[in-house]
Amino acid sequence: MKNGKDVVVPLLVVMSLMFIWNLSRNINDVLVPHLKRACQLTDFQSSLVQSAFFGGYFLLALPVGQFIGRFGYKAGMVTGLLTAAAGALLFFPAADMRYYPLFLTALFIMAAGFTFLEVTATPYISVLGDPERASSRLSLASAVGSVGATLGPFIGSRFLLHATEVSPEAVGQFGPEQLAGYLNAEAQLVKTPYLSLGGLFLTIGLLLYFIKLPEIEEENHHAGSIRDILKFRHTVLGALGVFCYLGAEVGIVSFLIRYAKSSGIPGLTEQNAALFITFYMALVLLGRLVGAYWLRSANPPVTLAFCSTAALVLVCVSVTTSGYVSVYALSLVGLFTSVMYPILFTLSIKNLGIYTKTGSSLIIMSIVGGAVIPPVMGLVSDSFGIQKAFIVPVLCYVYLVYYARAGHAITQASVVGLKH
Repeated sequence: MKNGKDVVVPLLVVMSLMFIWNLSRNINDVLVPHLKRACQLTDFQSSLVQSAFFGGYFLLALPVGQFIGRFGYKAGMVTGLLTAAAGALLFFPAADMRYYPLFLTALFIMAAGFTFLEVTATPYISVLGDPERASSRLSLASAVGSVGATLGPFIGSRFLLHATEVSPEAVGQFGPEQLAGYLNAEAQLVKTPYLSLGGLFLTIGLLLYFIKLPEIEEENHHAGSIRDILKFRHTVLGALGVFCYLGAEVGIVSFLIRYAKSSGIPGLTEQNAALFITFYMALVLLGRLVGAYWLRSANPPVTLAFCSTAALVLVCVSVTTSGYVSVYALSLVGLFTSVMYPILFTLSIKNLGIYTKTGSSLIIMSIVGGAVIPPVMGLVSDSFGIQKAFIVPVLCYVYLVYYARAGHAITQASVVGLKH
């Protein structure tokens, strides 16, 4: 699509959707400790919040891609919003029943809706305008999403966490009826934020139905299969890079409140600890705003290598220290992960030609890292302590350094695969 006024409205619409789903998705970071308390879960069990959510991306990315290929981008956006609304509204009976599997089901349905939005949005933005500035454009759109991601944990903490906490020791002294009343009251706290989100998704979905958006015309509608994409080494390794990038980020923010509470900072409540997630996301926002300009001329692999190395060092600092130093080190990781996704995405789908749409779906599927890495961290935490769990993100960033230095290279076999 050509540059000009014809791309302004589509870009604004898609960026608005990115804001909304990032806000919603990052409330999950606060939902993890909240449901851990309300449903009396282990670290591993509470991390299944992220598994249910990001597992939806993995299971539905390809079917959603086929749906969009048949019915178009606008249909994908509207369907995504209405599906996400259904999932959010399911929090009402889940809270009344205080039934953890129903919470996970609601999150999975929300994720199904967001899969429509994300599979639609990222390639849509990539082709709206100059291809050489796709990374810059994606970084700017991601920055808009990061505003929502920054607000999400803060808003969630105000609804779901307490300024004055009831200590675990005090809860342990409750009788059966008092304990049931306390836990039921905790579960009810999810109703206001999630019913509000459900109403917002429903309203925007209905409004978007009446907004005219240009469809992207492709010269060849043959998108290929996953087997075709496996010919492209840089795409397969890039998908694993997205798996590691998002898995590490989701794992860090999922356990950041838990980690901060155990780091030896006196008098730190969960609500105040949630501010470290807000700080993390604010740094992601800052990085993406800078990245929107920087990536116009920077070397993407070199930038990715630098950012991955910096994130690796900061997580290592958090694993070997305590107190404010360790928590701020984790928070600072957000600055260096900020531009990783747009770089990974554009490097991974580079030169895919007619396979771009299927390649994009594979990259979106790799967001399943957010479903896998947090439970692995939860298992490590339950067995060896929360600090040791952050060794898992260290390994993720080691792989990202490798991809930036060598894994992104387009091999001759990939070129042959494209020709065939």
